[in-house]
Amino acid sequence: MFDLTAAVQAAFGATTIGVVPIIVWLGFWLVEDWKHPEPRNRLSAAFLTGMLAVPIVLSFEGLAVRLMPYGYGLIFVWALTEELVKLGMAWAFVLRNRAVDEPLDFPVYMITVALGFAAVENTLFLFTPLFGGNIIETAVTGDLRFIGPTLIHVLGAAIIGGSLAFSFFRERWTKLWYLALGVILAASLHTFFNFLIITTGASRILTVFLGVWVAIICVLLALERIKLLRPPAWWEKTFISSSL
Repeated sequence: MFDLTAAVQAAFGATTIGVVPIIVWLGFWLVEDWKHPEPRNRLSAAFLTGMLAVPIVLSFEGLAVRLMPYGYGLIFVWALTEELVKLGMAWAFVLRNRAVDEPLDFPVYMITVALGFAAVENTLFLFTPLFGGNIIETAVTGDLRFIGPTLIHVLGAAIIGGSLAFSFFRERWTKLWYLALGVILAASLHTFFNFLIITTGASRILTVFLGVWVAIICVLLALERIKLLRPPAWWEKTFISSSL
């Protein structure tokens, strides 16, 4: 018999365990933009956008499972789907806003979208063990998702946001090339780490996560470089002329 009380308790616990670490991560990444903080309502919209992307991704991934055999190709399609849907949702509801007016804004908003996505994904992963009363499995799953898959989402979003940031002062076609390369790189790394997580034994899983951390450190260094970007003379002239 279905236990409604247990289901509600599991849902509440999964949401709490799945979302609270995400808020910690969000605070960490927003510190990177402390000089020019983004409006809270826009950040909230970005976070909600990432949450809404989950059912869309699950629908496409379910279709991919029915059409493709399980293997590296399917894992790549899953990763590419997640990156494209998050980017599409962010572009539709967040990135076209006038509040996005400097290069660093792109990775900040993309990371916020990714964390919203991870919050819902974490909650879904944690619900089943909690509902089954397996507290130890829930604790382990929560810890692993805090340091692993969540960071993979952040890494992919930061790469795509960084590609938009580094092309901020460039021509439109150059921006598209940067974006395409960013999406391919993000999906490739997402696939690689997912494949390692799936195929690596439990004793070596922390080694895989160490690789994710190294990639995140590279992202932090890239963000510092993005903060130093300045518009070229021709861009400033074009901007001033268009504003008159």
